[in-house]
Amino acid sequence: MKTNLVTPEGYRKLQEEETYLWTVKRPEITKIVSWAASLGDRSENADYTFNKRVLRQIDRRVRYLRKRLPDLKVIEYSPVQEGKVFFGATVEIENEAGEVKSFKIVGPDEIYGDEKEPLISIDSPMARALLKKQVDDDFIVKTPEGDKEWFVNSIEYEK
Repeated sequence: MKTNLVTPEGYRKLQEEETYLWTVKRPEITKIVSWAASLGDRSENADYTFNKRVLRQIDRRVRYLRKRLPDLKVIEYSPVQEGKVFFGATVEIENEAGEVKSFKIVGPDEIYGDEKEPLISIDSPMARALLKKQVDDDFIVKTPEGDKEWFVNSIEYEK
């Protein structure tokens, strides 16, 4: 089961997506479907078939967002979090081989899209292993290849 947490920015983006799909994208596709349907035989009409599928995808996503948004709990930054890894933290970690990774811990509904910074879900094994760690702490993440040890370099929060 997915965690119902979301950052304020993530919640805003999901609301904007629902509004865009319903008020802009769906009316555009509906016009195309109506036009294609008016041409006659729908069984061999690629415009009709394709855009009807797109319309179903839009409707499915809008239904999901309308059901999901009221269930989400927006987590605001709190000064109490400072110095430890919690939801909404941007963390830089490093392993013994010198491999460095940086990402923000967010809710599972925020993961997709063309984000500027890498995001990981609070439900991921990496995020779970990082919770409550501080700078200079070591931690172990269980992976299919075995346990991996990492080191926390930095923790930041958007304020």
